Amino acid sequence: MPIEDLQQAAQKIAGFLKNLNQLGGIRLKYRITAGDGARDPEGLEAPQIYVELAGPDVPLVVQHNGELLRALETIAAQILRLDPREHDLVSFDAGNFKALRAQELRLSAETAAEKVRSTGAPYAFPPMNARERRLLHLACRSLEGVETASSGEGQNRFLVIYPEGKTDLPVAAPVKPRGFGRR
Repeated sequence: MPIEDLQQAAQKIAGFLKNLNQLGGIRLKYRITAGDGARDPEGLEAPQIYVELAGPDVPLVVQHNGELLRALETIAAQILRLDPREHDLVSFDAGNFKALRAQELRLSAETAAEKVRSTGAPYAFPPMNARERRLLHLACRSLEGVETASSGEGQNRFLVIYPEGKTDLPVAAPVKPRGFGRR
């Protein structure tokens, strides 16, 4: 379901970011694009609202694999009272982080697909968020001789690249890399 009033939604997000700067002591500039201008130029995502962050605190926002960036996106979706399935209608980026990550994932998909084609063995990526798994699925769609499937539950959900027609091959769940806040 699309966001009904894009201008009002953009104003709510702007108010949130203004408060974050004033009350949270964060120094971020932002540009909010709503409507057709918010479309992903590569066509991988179709947000209705796109928020581009800049300024001295961008490194803070993108550290730990963009954890704070994703959190800001989630808060904005909550402010707009979007259903969890609609969270991709709002997209944030900072310092071109998402675009660079998408490119990195495409290259990883191509490399893994080549390995799968040459060995005939499936390749399992470490657990990642739904957006990144989706980007991998989309990147593999155009690659010949392979197909993908997601496996696992919750934060342990991961993507596997299989040789075409062989999604029944066994694959071990990858170990999630240790990250921020995990000991």
